[in-house]
Amino acid sequence: MKSAEESTKDRDDTVSLCSVRAGPGLFGIETRQIREVLGASTPLRVPLAPEYIAGVVPYRGEVLTTVSFRALLGLERGSPTGCVLVFDDEQNNERFGLMVDAVGGEVTLARNALEANPSTLDASSMALFDGVYRMQPGLMVRLDPQRLRPSQLARNELFGAAKLGGGDPR
Repeated sequence: MKSAEESTKDRDDTVSLCSVRAGPGLFGIETRQIREVLGASTPLRVPLAPEYIAGVVPYRGEVLTTVSFRALLGLERGSPTGCVLVFDDEQNNERFGLMVDAVGGEVTLARNALEANPSTLDASSMALFDGVYRMQPGLMVRLDPQRLRPSQLARNELFGAAKLGGGDPR
């Protein structure tokens, strides 16, 4: 039987990720960073919002701005319905949703198995991805919700309206 100290060390050496899909890609987000998974939702589009804003969804009496992960990846819009993960950024007082194609299960991996992003990634992928884990079915790309915040994306020139289809309003 393991001692409490060994159990704590094991937890510190591993990371629990929620697996999500967008297009053909497999991505992971630390489960402790996710406030809630809303499941299938259809966001209401916001006129003149950047392409990466999927829209807004009702959430516990509030309106939750939702980011389209497909748009950030440069994928076709796909189904108007997707799974929404809710994040709270208490440091910046910002709550937002991330719309993905599907949410899988929990995956536990060794914390030190995270590898740096490949240097061959384009600039927008480098801005979004937090590294990769090698797994049996392929790579799982780690995402950091801080990089996916609507306010952070708005400041990043890589995801401006002109880049993702907002273009010239004329």
